[in-house]
Parts: sequence; C-alpha cells; structure tokens
Amino acid sequence: MPKTLSKLLSSTFFFLSTLLFFSIKLASAKPHGFSNSLSPKHLGLKRQKLSHLHFYFHDVVSGRNPTAIRVASAALTNKSEAGFGTVVMVDDPLTATPDRNSKLVGKAQGIYASAAQDVVSLLMVMNLAFVEGKYNGSALSLLGRNTVFSTVREMPIVGGSGLFRFSRGYAQAKTHTFNIKTGDAVVEYNVYVLHY
Repeated sequence: MPKTLSKLLSSTFFFLSTLLFFSIKLASAKPHGFSNSLSPKHLGLKRQKLSHLHFYFHDVVSGRNPTAIRVASAALTNKSEAGFGTVVMVDDPLTATPDRNSKLVGKAQGIYASAAQDVVSLLMVMNLAFVEGKYNGSALSLLGRNTVFSTVREMPIVGGSGLFRFSRGYAQAKTHTFNIKTGDAVVEYNVYVLHY
C-alpha cells in the first residue's frame, strides 16, 4: 500500500507541477492576434492639455483661384433651395486674422457636402493642417454638421496627428463675412481640444 500511495502522490505532484508550469507560461506569453492593451506611458503620453486655437477660414468659390470647388451634385441639386446633394472639395487657407493676406497658420483640406433638403446644412469632413508655430506639421480632424446660417455652429474634433495624436474636442464656427454675389465666405473658428 505505501508503494501505491507513493506512486499516486508522485504522479499527482508531477501532474500538478506540469499544469502549474504551463499555466505560468501561458499567462506570461504575448497575446496572439492583432491587438493588445498598452499603457499610455508606453507611447510616451503624459498628462492631457487643453488648447484653444483661433483662426479664420477663407472659403473662396469665385475668381481665377478658388479654394473650394464643386466636384459633384445630383440631378435635383439645382432645383433644391438648400443645394441638397452638392459636394465641394476644399483647400481653404486658415489665417491669423480675417484679412486674407494675414499670416497663414494652416489649411482646411477635405470636403463639405449639402446634406439636408430643407435647410443649408453641410456635412464637414476635413483636416485642419497647421503650418505655423509649435503645431507646424500637426493636424486636427473635424467631422460634423454645419448649419451655415446659424450664428454659431459647433462641430466635433474627432482626432488628430502629430502633436494632436489622441485628441478630441470641438470647433465653434461663426461667419465673419459672406459675399452674397460671389459666395465667398470668411468664417471665424475657435477650436478647443484636449491632447497630450
């Protein structure tokens, strides 16, 4: 009996030791697949900051060098009071003051499209790419609804690149001037963004 008990204890100990070894090995193994969790410190991310950016957006649709060009529309667009279906590609300058010739701080590059049938409401999808100061080479991504005849419009900032990685916030747009004859506009932007 003692020999049988000894063999049983020995086998049980070997089994439990092997199980423990493989459990530890599996727990310390790197995950397989396409994702894993990281600490923000791993990417060098520190405490978040709140920044306020203030600039003027120049949407020029007239003249020899427009910065906003209509690239698509629907068959019914011209009959729509709201311009429903219009898609415009933009490379609009962002300046420090309302004067078009003031310091260039960036470009708004992307599209806006008339997305409502009853009011002039634009779907804005663009990058605010900065070329001045410490944010030179960094960009914010804006995606939202712009009801252009409202006094102040608020649109989400959904991300960014460069110094704006992992950013989020919002932009407030307020029409500074609008030329009814040409369709050109200058829009004041105040952008509030949390970033690392």
